[in-house]
Amino acid sequence: MPSGERLRYVALGDSQTEGLGDGDPARPRGWADRLAERLTTVDPEVTYANLAVRGRLAGEVRGEQLAPALALRPHLVTVVAGVNDLIRPRFDAAEVAGHLEAMFAALTTAGARVATLTFPDVGKIAPIARPLRSRVFDLNDRIRAAAARHGVVVAETAHHTVSTDPRLWSADRLHASPLGHERIAAAVAHALGLPGSDDGWTLPLHPPIDPAGWRAVGAEVRWAGSFLGPWLVRRLLGRSSGDGRAAKRPALLPVRPTG
Repeated sequence: MPSGERLRYVALGDSQTEGLGDGDPARPRGWADRLAERLTTVDPEVTYANLAVRGRLAGEVRGEQLAPALALRPHLVTVVAGVNDLIRPRFDAAEVAGHLEAMFAALTTAGARVATLTFPDVGKIAPIARPLRSRVFDLNDRIRAAAARHGVVVAETAHHTVSTDPRLWSADRLHASPLGHERIAAAVAHALGLPGSDDGWTLPLHPPIDPAGWRAVGAEVRWAGSFLGPWLVRRLLGRSSGDGRAAKRPALLPVRPTG
């Protein structure tokens, strides 16, 4: 970063980066906001934009967010996308990874430092999602390979069992809880080597939770009715949770830590 410039951080992605599961759904906080606050230890005058929009596929993130991100001339960018693709019937890991790699290439070529992350085992978060496990593992491998080719930093959330602890996930099991968003922010901060960061985010929560208890049949049925059913209806109707929505923070603004 040139001397005298304020650090510019831009986040690209879908609902996880927008912050769903962390506070008010209409204006969520999220791990990218939390990471931006941590960046004040590097530059108290850091500016931050969040271009993420819920429901976006990887190709849509590339098509809608990459050009605006480049126009902001960021020093640091996070790119996290692909989960919405994973749960579609016609998922193509190579195509999704191709969109991610194109963003990695464009951003690093422009001089930005780029960070991403791998995804946890969804079958351990929602048992009904076990058929998707191989997709997650395949996409993670492709993300690692693409990141290595472009010097992109990878926060390996997939390698740690705490990432599937139900307390890190909201009731819909698709979005992180406030604690989960805090752990993601800590993971990315650690991968970037930010001052004061460490591997504490990898430690298990205490007391341990009994998997048999939280995966009771009744809980699965209630989850399917409350969250899976409405999601399937939207898919059948060709709708997305992000229809008509815009980025919550499209311009670079100063970061005000919330404490």
